[in-house]
Order: sequence, then structure tokens, then C-alpha cells
Amino acid sequence: MYRYDEFDAAFVSARVGQFREQVGRRIAGELTEEQFRPHRLMNGLYLQLHSYMLRIAVPYGTLNARQMRKLAEIARKYDRGYGHFTTRQNLQFNWPALKDVPDILAELASVEMHAIQTSGNCIRNVTADHYAGVAADELADPRPFAEILRQWSSLHPEFSFLPRKFKIAVNGAPQDRAVIQAHDIGLQIVRNDQGELGFAVYVGGGLGRTPFIGHKVREFLPQRDLLAYAEAILRVYNLEGRRDNKYKARIKILLHEKGLEALRDAVEAEFSARGGASLELPADEIQRIAVYFAPPPLAPRSGTNERVERRRGKDAQFAKFFESNVVSHKVPGYAIVTVSLKPIGGVPGDASADQMDAVADLAEDYSHDELRVSHEQNLILPYVALDDLTTVYDRLASVGLATPNAGLISDIIACPGLDYCALATARSIPIAQRLSERFGDGARARAIGPLKIKISGCINACGHHHVGHIGILGLERAGEETYQITLGGSGDETASIGQIIGPGFSSETVVGAVETIVDTYMARRSGPGEAFLDAYRRLGPTPFKEALYQRNAGADI
Repeated sequence: MYRYDEFDAAFVSARVGQFREQVGRRIAGELTEEQFRPHRLMNGLYLQLHSYMLRIAVPYGTLNARQMRKLAEIARKYDRGYGHFTTRQNLQFNWPALKDVPDILAELASVEMHAIQTSGNCIRNVTADHYAGVAADELADPRPFAEILRQWSSLHPEFSFLPRKFKIAVNGAPQDRAVIQAHDIGLQIVRNDQGELGFAVYVGGGLGRTPFIGHKVREFLPQRDLLAYAEAILRVYNLEGRRDNKYKARIKILLHEKGLEALRDAVEAEFSARGGASLELPADEIQRIAVYFAPPPLAPRSGTNERVERRRGKDAQFAKFFESNVVSHKVPGYAIVTVSLKPIGGVPGDASADQMDAVADLAEDYSHDELRVSHEQNLILPYVALDDLTTVYDRLASVGLATPNAGLISDIIACPGLDYCALATARSIPIAQRLSERFGDGARARAIGPLKIKISGCINACGHHHVGHIGILGLERAGEETYQITLGGSGDETASIGQIIGPGFSSETVVGAVETIVDTYMARRSGPGEAFLDAYRRLGPTPFKEALYQRNAGADI
């Protein structure tokens, strides 16, 4: 994984010192909260309902054990003993005292971490596939390109004051595990007819109050032109993006108003006029960065692992874990292990300090000192030998991290909602907890099969509800929390925005409404092999809508 050079270390250290002085002025009353706001946002600090919230950057979701232990230490020392992993592969501390934030940032800097590019109208933390570098279906590891984009964007003077925040994601496999079409720029690594690797470029995706799926503006962009083309897109957006209305200031609105062809023409003209050679990305620089992400030396191991098979045969819980939380590795004899942060009845994405320490130990002992944060609010151990899998499972189980539900209905994405966020209009966490309790991780959940529920507590859509197979949006109506349901959304390579379905539901009835939707799917699917999303796309909204209205009219839901 990437290691700081002298510039990185000096830059982050200087930023900590600058912010320490700014915090001192705020505490002394020399700055009002409004005057302090731009300073804190540039350092990942938000003001939420009950306290400040600090968002820590985890570029492309990759951490080592030392960094995870530092996060655990900060959780104990400066927060309330836990952290919250987010849909942008970051981590949030919800209860830091303002006076302690400079010390927290200094502690982070000691392990090559920071909170830069996690808030404000800048290019945000660049995200990537959480299976990057280890997935069997991968064309190329997307993280070297995510790191190059991070370095290019961190201090780019032209893009330090954009009309709004700007998000970039990179995916390296045919299966999109980075939700690239819901980003301002989505980069899909592809191979052209000559066998060269490059990028298909998507622009204008985004969720929030006006959700759009991104449009492809380039079928194939050579690797050498990555920065020049990204800069051309950003220049067009920076010059033409609206600044009169923050709700219409995203590039997705510019694309919608300008039209795809006109936007593409403007980007291509900017790209040609500036000359790609001025920002050409040399092959040796790509290789220099790629070296940081070279996989550990893994000796392939052939054949069925007898230890794993014996355990599967006699331990039903382990068998369920193996089925849902273990994914094939590109190297035979190894596995990618998902550590679910979705215990039944728990808060999605939360991990205690003790749990963070435990995962750090496992990464160090059994995953070549590497772990990942997924955009689905789970953790990933990317290099687990099958010989070690039973031991890893037992140690996860000992700290409550062996829930066998990755990809199942109780693996729910949820934002913090009205329990924490000043922008929220309804609670997300209690709905997620009750849904996971209703469906669990047992036989019923497995009979339902792959199904992604995503919950947001307001229209800003931090819970990605628009691209959930079942999306739930919390709203406030006449002083009451009301929940709107969407169906048929997807964040993969077949990306789609969910359709609003049925009436609004109260906090008491929304769980029953989801159960009605699931029951309708189970009754109408073509067979156990037809997943929910496939069935919905085949059946359309009508049977689900009818079932919801019937139950709403005549039963206690």
C-alpha cells in the first residue's frame, strides 16, 4: 500500500499546525462559528446535532494494522469507544471535543492518515473496488490510479473552490463494486481491441435530491491521458457549474441542462486545446505508484482444503459464513473475507475500539498486514489463506464480527440519520435494526437470496437509497417521520435509480411494508435462482404496488 514520501509527511504535518491555530482562535472567541466553518470543513470537521463529527480519510479504502489500531486508540481516548465506517470508505468519529481535534489529527499524521478531502467543495476521497488487487475477475488493480488522482487533486489550485463537492471512483473488474455510475466521474478499467488497458469514462452520476446515473463520455481513454482528461472535465464543470443554487451546482445538473453531447464536446474541446502532452501520465510513473500496491508473494495452493471442508460439515454457522462472507481469490488456496459490521439488531457500519483492534490483529497475523473498508460499510481481509480460515473465523466470532450475512437482506447500508446528523429528517438506524431483526441471517435470509436494502435519513442520500434493490428514504411530514420506498435500484454495472412505490409509511409500518415486498417477490419469482432485482425488472412495479396498497388498506402493517 502507498507510503508517504517527504512531501506527504510535511504537508500533513503543516496542515495539523495550521488547524491547531484556527481551533485556538475559535475556542478563544476570535472566530465565530460561521467564520470557522470553512477552516473546519477543509479538515473534515462537521457540526452535527449533538457535537462535532470528524471524518477520517481512508483513500480507496485501504488500511494497515497500525492505522486501524490508531483509529481504535483515538476512539477510546477522544470519542466514545467506537467509530462509524461510511459509504465512502471513510471512518467517522461522532463525539470529539473541538479542543481535542488538533491532537487527533496529529495522532493520525503519525500513521500516515488525515482528514483532508473528506468535506467541503473539493475533490473528495477517491474510492475504489474493495476487492482491488485480489478479485479473480479483475483486469487491473484500480488503486494505483486512485492514488495518482489523489495526489493530483489534493493541492490543485484550480479545483480548491468548486461549485460543490466532486466525487471520483475507479473500478478494475467487469463487475462494478465501486458504484462508479453514481459518481461525478466514474472510471472503469477496460481493454481495447489492441489489448491496451485504459478507461471507460462516465460523467454526471450522483444521488441526493436529484439522482442521476452517469453517462459514458469516452469508450476508451488511454492511461497516459487520465489526468489531462479528468482536468478537462473539472475545468468545464468549474467554469460552467452553477454557483447560484447549491442544490443545482453538481455536474449532474450541468449535464442535464447542457445535454450529453454538448458536455462531451466541451470536455473534448478543452482536452484538445490544452494538449494532453502537458499532463501526460508517463508509464514509468504509473509503474512507480503501482509498486506500492504489489501483492504479497502468495504461493498458489491447489486442491480442496480439508480443514475448511470438515468444519463446514460439522459447524452450521461456519458453513453459513463460508457461503456468504468468503469470496474466491485470484490466487488458488486463498480467500477474500468480508467482516460484517451488520450484527443482527446492531448499528450498520459501527465498530468498537476492541473490534478494530481485533481486526487489526487479524490483518497483521493472517492478511499480510492489509485490510479494506467497503462502500457497503463492512471490512475486508484480502489475503486469507484457506488453511487459516477457521482460525480467522473463530477469532472474529469471539468479538462479535462473524455475522454470516454479507450480501444478504440484513447486510443493510444506513446513514447515521436523525440520531446524529443535523441535515436528517428521520431516523435510519432504528429502521435498519428492526429490519435486520425481522429477517436475520438464517434460513429465511438465505432463501430470499441477494438483496440490498439501503436507507437514508434525508434526501442527501448518504445511505445510497436510490441504488438499493429496496431503498428507504426518511422524511418529515407534519412533524412525523415518514418513509418512502423505492424498488429496482442498483449500483453495479447495470446501474439504475429505484422507482418510488406505494404510499408513505410510518416508522411503525415501514418494516411490515418491506416484508410485504419480500413476500411478493418470493411468491412471484420464477424460482430460487431468480434474484430480487432480476424478478423486479421482469415483473415491473405493479404486483409490488398492488400488494402494498392492499396491505395498507386492510391490515396492520
